[in-house]
Amino acid sequence: MTSNRTVALVGVPMDLGGGRRGVDMGPSAVRIAGIEEGVRGLGNDFVDCGNVPVPEPASRTPVDPKARFLPEIARACGELRERVEGILEKGWFPMVVGGNHSIAVGTVAALSSHYHKKKKKIGLIWFDAHGDMNTPQTTVSGNIHGMPLACCIGRGPKELTHLGARFPMVDVKKAVLIGVRTLDEQEKKEIKDSGIHVFTLRDIDMHGIHKVMRIAMEIACTGTAGFHLTFDLDGTDPSVAPGVGTPVPGGTTLRESHLIMEHAAESGKLLGLEMTEINPILDNQNATARVAVDLALSALGKAVL
Repeated sequence: MTSNRTVALVGVPMDLGGGRRGVDMGPSAVRIAGIEEGVRGLGNDFVDCGNVPVPEPASRTPVDPKARFLPEIARACGELRERVEGILEKGWFPMVVGGNHSIAVGTVAALSSHYHKKKKKIGLIWFDAHGDMNTPQTTVSGNIHGMPLACCIGRGPKELTHLGARFPMVDVKKAVLIGVRTLDEQEKKEIKDSGIHVFTLRDIDMHGIHKVMRIAMEIACTGTAGFHLTFDLDGTDPSVAPGVGTPVPGGTTLRESHLIMEHAAESGKLLGLEMTEINPILDNQNATARVAVDLALSALGKAVL
């Protein structure tokens, strides 16, 4: 299932939100892995909108140890919002590549704001090994890449939670977390208290990714314009994607990961796609970026027949 549309790529070389360097090279790695050729091969037009400028950690000193580099991340996410909103206004499909997962706040702010103008809400499917539901009050590390999902549903620093035209950017009942398998103790409480829908790896093992995605899309699409899919490569098993910011054993297989994307494409409700935490420094001959490209193409409708 392919379609003639314009796919617009935005890179966000964000290395400020985490504790391990290297994910700032993710956008370049995906370009090198052939994203443009792959997208055009599906019959789509392709526009590379370049990278959002992000300062390097070495040139900055974090002011708040509980929300490291918050001003810099908020500024970058604000610019990302503007770029993605511009893409949506042209009727193009936004594909955002990171960088660590803190960038999702800017992408979700753009989609939420765009559809808010149309008096519509958006759904959110968040694929990740981690909960990303910490706040400055619960965090152990102070790394903002552990907070973006919380920010998208209205919990966290105002500089990020109020980045969009709508607050919260996404109603918690329209958000789904899939693939989680490692959580901070305080984060577990945050997740339970929030009421967000969660499918852990155990749920995937028990019910299969097909059923999990069908339920997740029903949640995210009911009463909304559609859903944004933000896909952290560390949600897959390290044997599938070795070069990620925070690898955790026991993730989804290659075929399970493709099935997530294939379901998203077949739904006809995918509003935007995001790929994060690609770290070429930890990779093997750009294998993870190649996997990211293949998965993205599945989300755009690539199929065997």
